[in-house]
Amino acid sequence: MNFKELVTQNRTRRKFDQSRPMDVETLVELVDLARFVPSGMNKQPLKYIVCADMKLCDEVFPLLGWAGYLKDWSGPAEGQRPTGYIIVMLDKDISDSAGCDHGIVCQTLMLGAVEKGYGGCIIATVNRKKLTKIFDIPENFEVLMVLALGVPAEEVLIEPLPSDGKIEYWRGTDGKHHVPKRGLDELLVAMYPKNE
Repeated sequence: MNFKELVTQNRTRRKFDQSRPMDVETLVELVDLARFVPSGMNKQPLKYIVCADMKLCDEVFPLLGWAGYLKDWSGPAEGQRPTGYIIVMLDKDISDSAGCDHGIVCQTLMLGAVEKGYGGCIIATVNRKKLTKIFDIPENFEVLMVLALGVPAEEVLIEPLPSDGKIEYWRGTDGKHHVPKRGLDELLVAMYPKNE
């Protein structure tokens, strides 16, 4: 697949085929990609925990917020939950701030996952206190994001932004997840040289 196809297939996935677990080696391969991404001042302050242990995955699952716009949905049901997690942390002994490093890293990890046939959700709504306790995370590590990963079990469709400008995603009666996106004409403010 070309890069544009990879990017367009990299949708936020919130339902997974739990009968097809991820293996820890795949998660390690994804984290290995993170070593090569740009980092502010080349500090490389991010550290990672990978988890494909189903018992631990079951403990992580209730600590995550799943879909703010879907008010009547508390997250994937049993059988549709993630089978792997990558916890992205800031090592405060290296830097006081992650800058935008964690955004670059999370997108890279997700693109790598999609290339391998997986999908996931980047989650910032996390019960950090309980997560820290489960994994015995040292005090100098600050949990920034959790990537929930697995084999996708839902279809995500990109829709044009409606005329009322509403950006909220929704689930159709057919179970498909719809995500409105702004058009290029709205994003592109100027172009030089200008077309006549």
